[in-house]
Amino acid sequence: MAETANLTESQRRGALTHPDVTDHAEVNRDILKMLSAPGKGWWALFGLAVLGVGIFFGSWFWQIYRGIGVSGLTSPVGWGAYITTFVFWVGIAHSGTLISAILFLFRAPWRQSVYRVAEAMTVFAVMTAGMFPLIHVGRVWHAYWLIPYPNQRYLWPNFRSPLVWDVFAVTTYFTVSAVFFYLGMIPDMAAARDQAKGLRKKLYTIIALGWRGTDRQWHHFSKAYIFLAALATPLVLSVHSVVSWDFAVGIVPGWHATVFAPYFVAGAIFSGVAMVITIVVPIRKIFRLEAYLTTKHFDALSKLVLLTSMIVFWAYLTEFFMAWYSGEPPERQMFWNRLFGHYWWATWIMLICNGMVPMMLWFKRVRHSVPALFAITIFINIGMWFERYVIIVTSLSHEYEPFAWGVYRPSIVEMGILLGSFAWFGFWFLLFTRLLPPVAIAELKEVIPPKLRGKKSGSAPATDAELSGDVAPAPAGD
Repeated sequence: MAETANLTESQRRGALTHPDVTDHAEVNRDILKMLSAPGKGWWALFGLAVLGVGIFFGSWFWQIYRGIGVSGLTSPVGWGAYITTFVFWVGIAHSGTLISAILFLFRAPWRQSVYRVAEAMTVFAVMTAGMFPLIHVGRVWHAYWLIPYPNQRYLWPNFRSPLVWDVFAVTTYFTVSAVFFYLGMIPDMAAARDQAKGLRKKLYTIIALGWRGTDRQWHHFSKAYIFLAALATPLVLSVHSVVSWDFAVGIVPGWHATVFAPYFVAGAIFSGVAMVITIVVPIRKIFRLEAYLTTKHFDALSKLVLLTSMIVFWAYLTEFFMAWYSGEPPERQMFWNRLFGHYWWATWIMLICNGMVPMMLWFKRVRHSVPALFAITIFINIGMWFERYVIIVTSLSHEYEPFAWGVYRPSIVEMGILLGSFAWFGFWFLLFTRLLPPVAIAELKEVIPPKLRGKKSGSAPATDAELSGDVAPAPAGD
């Protein structure tokens, strides 16, 4: 009874979240086992990723050789699949900061099992997004012109342009996210170092920075982690707000709206959390992490997806209402064209995948069904890409003057680069799962209580009353 009474609130709640984990040594054993020789499932996914990366660079090199004309970009649609995919991947990156920083500040007890995956996803998604400005300029050897600096070529950047703000926002976000990601892994690298051998041990020794788990180290670690969490939190709002201003500061019909900043932020969190579920489901199956990624974790993530889905769908309805209420013929015509024009199929894919499919998450049975969640999040990822496609392409193809209207069709090169970007992202993520623990070891131990007296590994988990200290745990033999 004394041991249960001394448990912290987070440990009581953590024990209920991870009922099958009864020992801290078990956490080390199960998580570090993921760094051992991979199985057939991992190799199959890695093989597909390598094939996709080949398609990605093959398509890009063909465009460099033949010129930007091999893409479908033309007048009036100068932005197409490349900028659509850039905005998509920047949005995917937002879930990492939300789960690792914001939910950490609010002390959400369920984040420990998923935040490492989300943080890694953030870093790799920003790496993927950063490729697309280079691809979009066509002449990649002149891509350094994107960097806003005074120069001797009389190419003075327009610092009032949101395209320049993107450079600062995305690079700042990547830097802070990478530092935050690395800092949180230091205690886990020390745990991996203590069990590794050979070259891996040398690598982990360097990465762990001499971590020994002393009180002084934990004190400085906690202070630095809180500081970076507070620093990273405003980036969730600022980065995708800046990306939305790429559109909102223009006078193109369908873009010039004040709702874009909160709309894009909510959409980024929506797509990012959905992508976390999409990635966590196969990891849970391949590495047999059912004890650490339980239905309670999926239930919490699903509720967050449901909330942001309603915000995004409300933004869709607001856009359509304001186009009608404004009385502006170009706005009305553009939104009518979105629903029933050349791109009606893309608009309805967006509305169904982002507004209607997530409504199934109102039902607890669906939220607790892992296959159903995996299917729903796949639809959400598809719908969020088409959301950016609809915003960009339909507005540019149908502006003010009818003689300037045009139809954009992505080329096979653009589709190869689009599909290859997912392989590029998956390639780095799969390497991450082989080299670094995808689940936070140190933070899991904070919420999972030590083994209770009278409880043996494999015995029934403690009840709510036992964990709250109201009654003593029953002896193992009873």
